[in-house]
Amino acid sequence: MSKTTVSVIKADVGSFPGHSRTHPKLLEKAAKLLKEEEGKLLIDSFFTHCGDDLELIMTHTHGVDNKQIHKLAWDVFIECTRIAKNLKLYGAGQDMLADAFSGNVKGMGPGVAEMEFEERGSDPVMIFMADKTEPGAWNFYLYKIFADPFNTPGLVIDPSMHEGFVFEVHDLIEKRKILFRCPEECYSMLAYIGAPSRYVIKHVWKRDGTIAASTSTQRLNMMAGRYVGKDDPVMIVRAQSGFPSMGEVIEPFTIPVLVAGWMRGSHHGPFMPVGLCDANCTRFDGPPRVICFGFQICNGTLIGPADMFDDPGFDRVRQRCNELADVIRAQGPFEPHRLSLEEMEYTTLPGVEKAMKTRWEPIGE
Repeated sequence: MSKTTVSVIKADVGSFPGHSRTHPKLLEKAAKLLKEEEGKLLIDSFFTHCGDDLELIMTHTHGVDNKQIHKLAWDVFIECTRIAKNLKLYGAGQDMLADAFSGNVKGMGPGVAEMEFEERGSDPVMIFMADKTEPGAWNFYLYKIFADPFNTPGLVIDPSMHEGFVFEVHDLIEKRKILFRCPEECYSMLAYIGAPSRYVIKHVWKRDGTIAASTSTQRLNMMAGRYVGKDDPVMIVRAQSGFPSMGEVIEPFTIPVLVAGWMRGSHHGPFMPVGLCDANCTRFDGPPRVICFGFQICNGTLIGPADMFDDPGFDRVRQRCNELADVIRAQGPFEPHRLSLEEMEYTTLPGVEKAMKTRWEPIGE
């Protein structure tokens, strides 16, 4: 039996008003273009948005990094960019860092998370999509899901999970990767992933090599060398039957966590889990949002989605996120609300520093 590939590819191709949400005409165009490929290049597809990001969810049998799949996503984003420019939407095509497709959208602006697997008798898949934050935002949650027995009791009581998981961590500065085997190397891994602006969990596997989770690791500012918006990552997590249960996968999102991004990609803010109806960034262009769609995969068909955070069970964390937003917003332009100087290097701050460069004078001994 051929393997199924799930590809989640996103881009900000224009929004209204400002950085708030995706225009319905862009969603309509994306739906039409994806639907035309179902039964041909694709088995199935789904489209949505999180804040101002257009999200494409596709299933097929062509494996990860497939040129045709990535070209399809690129073409969808290009067509939507044309509409966005005609409507004078904000930031039209801001994630499209190249003029022409070169075989793979990685490094060209859009964010990509993909995984290929043999379907189980029942294969639940959780797809997480975020706005106003960076790829490292997933680090805390992936650790809790796959390495913390206080979150995931299956690590203790399920024999199929008792050996733990393997984490692939990428260094986004030095362009290198390392594998950590948990639980035995958890402390070493935490030394790195606790710095999410540089070290990002890319994949999680079972000990036998079966894929469990995949994330996008594209850093827009590093690719463009300037501020072009935040990276707004996506993530795919498999659940049940040898993996954490659905409830164990989404449980960490009941904890209000501060992540980098928010206003102008330059501030820390609370990562708020919301249903699709609330996936529109407003206050201070935020706070950072995350949605989760749950699907059953059946011979490549997407059964669903279920809007996992559209649930009163997450009302309290949303309230706590708002309280955290009040606290940290009161700090205005001061760190730690504003990002560290190292992270501000790719924002608009260097323009201010350049104007002041000639006015600095040496301090006498």
